[in-house]
Amino acid sequence: MWAGSGCFRPRERCVRVTGTGEATAAAVEAAWGRVRHNLRLSAGQRLFDRWLKPMVLLSDSDADMVRLGLPSAFMTNWVKSHYADRLLFEFRACLPEIRTVSVETVSTLEPARVLTGESIAPAVPVPGATLLADSPAPAPAAEPVPAQPIGAPGRSQFDPRFTFDRFVAHDSNRVARNAAKLLAEPGVPRFSPLYLHSGTGQGKTHLMHAIGHAFLAANPQATAIYMPAERFMFEFVSAVRARDTHSFKARLRAVDLLMIDDLQFVAGKDATQEECFHTVNAFMDAGKRLVIACDRSPHLLDGVESRLVSRLGAGLVADIKPPALELRHAILARRLAENAAVPVPADVLDLLASRIHGSVRELEGAFNRVVAYAQLIGQPVTMDFAIQTLGEMLQGPKKRITIDDIQRAVSSHFELKQLDLISARRAVAIARPRQIAMYLAKRLTTRSLPEIGRKFGNRDHSTVIHAVKRIESLRGLDGEIDGAVRQLMRQLEGA
Repeated sequence: MWAGSGCFRPRERCVRVTGTGEATAAAVEAAWGRVRHNLRLSAGQRLFDRWLKPMVLLSDSDADMVRLGLPSAFMTNWVKSHYADRLLFEFRACLPEIRTVSVETVSTLEPARVLTGESIAPAVPVPGATLLADSPAPAPAAEPVPAQPIGAPGRSQFDPRFTFDRFVAHDSNRVARNAAKLLAEPGVPRFSPLYLHSGTGQGKTHLMHAIGHAFLAANPQATAIYMPAERFMFEFVSAVRARDTHSFKARLRAVDLLMIDDLQFVAGKDATQEECFHTVNAFMDAGKRLVIACDRSPHLLDGVESRLVSRLGAGLVADIKPPALELRHAILARRLAENAAVPVPADVLDLLASRIHGSVRELEGAFNRVVAYAQLIGQPVTMDFAIQTLGEMLQGPKKRITIDDIQRAVSSHFELKQLDLISARRAVAIARPRQIAMYLAKRLTTRSLPEIGRKFGNRDHSTVIHAVKRIESLRGLDGEIDGAVRQLMRQLEGA
């Protein structure tokens, strides 16, 4: 199914420093060139260009810690979340002396702090270094691959790991997988649009990339674009500001296959929804292929125009359910076969499959982490090792809490009607519980401020911000309010 970003592949050979016991600046810089090269191969060009290519090696790295810089906190958090273990693994494969890899936000990336070794090509041996035993001959320097915009209609935008062959099918995802394969077949499409929906990490993006690979393989002269809804919105707004919306519309509508991911992010964006509606209409009228992915079914989209919802539901709607135990075992078996160099006992696989059941991405991430740590410290994978390595991940996912759950709990606690929380009434007996409910919605759900405001009687996001700040302040001053918040949080989280 979904191929996690930490999936390990055969790496180009690295160098190891001998004699001093410390990693010199020259050796770290040479290793950085090799690490970048390996990351590009394993992550794929699109993901590498977007998240990893901007990363630079900072010159004030010391003997046992490598410091990497990124230009924004958002990128830093993403790389830490998805690639912290992989970066350490790659550096230690070249320089065992490295103990820590720190990823930091350096907003200006001052030239004095940044080393100049930006080449992605394989690093050359450095003085005082010996090659790993039984390593193949050095690969020739790779030709630079130009970065390609996310919205460009080329083949390189599709991740090479996300194919139909690597998607593990089961009853929970078979309809979505079969529909995706049908849409990718040559000839007149049997349906369009294809609307895929599921929780995060279940395989929607994997299927979209697989469609792109299969469609372009069967139709070499065809064009396809994959873009997240956030990118659609950004490019559309940029075109509006540049007074060049014609070029934006023409570029999208000229392709044979268009795929838009994470559609939930257009909620509340009226102008973007308008353009999205016309784009969907254009593809349906032309009988061309359109794929939409979202975290919920069309009729559950809050803040999205009804006419767009109607259009999205006019094609084939296919959901992907959370993976059953049998599927989780099958996914781990497939990944184990791809990483045969590190034996993982059956009882450890059983542990992962039974404890991590909310997301395929989390399941594969846990497997990759166990394998990586075993390679890093040279220990065999055992049950105790897996438990120690994964820690809190084995507690399983937390209960998913909705705003409706919060409103029911708060109204019951304060003996109100649920309608009171979304009404315009401003009496303190209602306004304070409403603020508590908004505070809990911000703390316990992933909904945005505008989404929360809409669920409380179409209130503005600034009202939600005020409520959150007010309750945070009152919790430190009023023991009764703090106690009520704590009790509600325990009740909602099932503690």
